Amino acid sequence: MKRRDFLRCGTAAAGTALLGLERFPHHLYAAPAPKRAQDTVTLGKTGIKVTRLAQGTGTNGVGKNSNQKRTMGEQGLADLLVQGVDNGVGFWDLADQYGSHPNAKLALKTVQRDKVVILTKTHASTEAEMWADLDRFRREIGTERIDIVLLHCMLDASWTKEKAGAMAVLSEAKQKGIIRAHGVSCHDLGALKAAADSDWVDVDLARLNPAGVQMDADPATVIPVLRTMKERGKGIIGMKILGAGALRNKVDESLQYALAQDVLDCFTIGAERPPEFQDLLKRIPAASVRA
Repeated sequence: MKRRDFLRCGTAAAGTALLGLERFPHHLYAAPAPKRAQDTVTLGKTGIKVTRLAQGTGTNGVGKNSNQKRTMGEQGLADLLVQGVDNGVGFWDLADQYGSHPNAKLALKTVQRDKVVILTKTHASTEAEMWADLDRFRREIGTERIDIVLLHCMLDASWTKEKAGAMAVLSEAKQKGIIRAHGVSCHDLGALKAAADSDWVDVDLARLNPAGVQMDADPATVIPVLRTMKERGKGIIGMKILGAGALRNKVDESLQYALAQDVLDCFTIGAERPPEFQDLLKRIPAASVRA
């Protein structure tokens, strides 16, 4: 991945978009009953049931590395994935770019395969590249079937043409039971709109937080596009809920905002240490009902 594309995909500066969170209207977003990380939700019309929280593995993920791997090491990240399942969170958000497939394979030595939904992402464009990735990914993860495969980091509205070969392979792979659903992660408003318009997209990974940090556009622009996706039966997974760490001092506000969005089925957050993960499990239900 080129450096300029990596910046667009994950590490752009946060800017000064935090102003609106200083007086966050908790009462407007408070749920009538607590929502938990372990709650089971269904991704659009896919029939795939996942936990509300997915364990992310790719904060600042590039070159087959990430904050999670740098902080915890190979076994440490695997242990955190296991800890997630032990605590009722059975959704893993992986990617070839993050290098987190081997960590999942280590975790699967302890975790029963049917206890977890596995999502990963590919940069493949052609049919040959996509078949090669599917074969390699399954070996690296240690599973015959991958639940969800996304085209990773779409940066413009023409992705449906540029990725036609990979899309055809993923459609065939779904028919053969190699995967259960396919879709995209978007890092551009035009790409997001194209995903909303594409019948091929089963699942979209979309950036959303109340401060507009590292998003495709401001929340008022993005949410109507996500609503269109929902109306068309697509599963939507939120990402950049905490602005890739830029909103660490506004965790409760950011969590409550995401939990209140009916356009999101669930969301992914990458804890970088076991205490952070345990803190999330406590904060999510508390934040959901804060008034």
